[in-house]
Formats: sequence, C-alpha cells, structure tokens
Amino acid sequence: MTDFDHLPEFVPGTVWLTGAGPGDPALLTLAASHGLATADVIIYDALISAEILALARPGVPLEDAGKRGGRPSAKQRDISESLIHHARAGRRVLRLKGGDPFVFGRGADECLALAEAKVPFRVVPGVTAGIAALSYAGIPATSRDTNSAICFLTGHAASGQVPDDIDWAALSQATPVLVFYMASTHLKEIAERLMTAGRPAGEPVAIISDATTPRQKVIIADLATCAAEFAANPLPPPVLVAVGPVVRFREALNWFEP
Repeated sequence: MTDFDHLPEFVPGTVWLTGAGPGDPALLTLAASHGLATADVIIYDALISAEILALARPGVPLEDAGKRGGRPSAKQRDISESLIHHARAGRRVLRLKGGDPFVFGRGADECLALAEAKVPFRVVPGVTAGIAALSYAGIPATSRDTNSAICFLTGHAASGQVPDDIDWAALSQATPVLVFYMASTHLKEIAERLMTAGRPAGEPVAIISDATTPRQKVIIADLATCAAEFAANPLPPPVLVAVGPVVRFREALNWFEP
C-alpha cells in the first residue's frame, strides 16, 4: 500500500487547481503532494518555491505562469487556454497556485474557463498566508482576550490601486483584527484610511515578508509609523500586513525566527 492509495485518483484529461500553501513545503496537503507526484504537466505561479517544485515527478514539464507586478507576466486568458489544451491532450494537469487557489487569486476565473470548456477539474485547497504567516510570526489570528472576529482583505485591486469598494468606516468598526494581502505598495494610503475611519494611530501592525520560509522577516510598528518603517526597511514580496491587538503576542510567541 502506497502513501497515496487512499487519495483521489488523478485522472488523465483533468485539471487539479491546487493550493501550494505560503512557501514551506511542510505545509503542503497530502492531496497537493499526490498531485506533484502524479501530474503530467505542472503550470505554476510566481510564488511557488523551488523546494516545492523539486517534489514534482522527475522529468515533468514545468510551465511558469507567474504574474509579477510591473514586469512582463502571463496573461490570464493564456493560462486558462494552456490548462484546457493540456487536459484535452489527455494529460493530468496540476495548476499550482500559492496559498489557497480561491483566496485573492484567480482560481475562480480559471475554474469558470474550465467549466465552460467542459474540462473536468478538482480544487485542492491550500493553507492560506492569512493564517500561516501570522502563525509563523508568533501572532494568533484570534484570541479570546482580544477578538472574536477577523477580516481578510486585499490591499491591491485588479486596477492596481487600493480597492474602492471597501466601506472603511464600517470596516474599522467591524472587527479588531484586519489582515491585508498584497498591501505593501499602498501601505501608507491604507493606514491613513484606517486612521481617518477611527482606528487608533498607535494600533500595532505587523508586516510579514516571505512568511514560513527561511527568508521570513517581520517589521513591527503601528498605524502611524508602519509606512515609514517599511519605506526605511523595504521587504521583498510576498508581504502580508496584520493590524490589531493580536500583534502584541509576537514578543512572547515568536517561535519560528531565531
């Protein structure tokens, strides 16, 4: 009996839209590992680490479909067409995406394209950075003493700007803890909007880069100073920003970094 005997069969002619987690290969699910070991072709995003790609079956073609801000990147239509092409050729297609495919990615768009083309697919959830980055930074997403709610947001809309469909006043009052994906470019504007909407200037902020990897770095600041701190000490993407009282736990709970 192999390790994967109890897992779903990766049928030729199908696509597995698979979350690879935030970076640490140890956070891959069994289904994701099974897909890597079985796929006939792997189409992967920019944030997929070499350590994770090294787990692929030897000799499997690897197609880079990463999107990178400000640089030439694969177009979404081309990615979807490649998935359809490989599946129709009878291949087992692993679409490997950072984090979870349905959390602030284009997973839904790709699934809709597959459904329209009548290509069978499976969604394999992954550990999302909004949870994992906090854990590896020693910051609990919730604590009974601080918050009974948490909100996940993107700081970077499809337009390239801060999302314009957020009610900042309502958001600021709705939950003590906010977690922003892709917020580093607009960190100053986001902090200003939150403070204008009533969040305290001294509220703690964590800026987490390359979460769960040996390259992880964290800046601790507050809403009033976080943008200046980040400008003075820029960190490479991917960057996650957490706002709220749970950030104060880091001093005691920082288990990952030396």
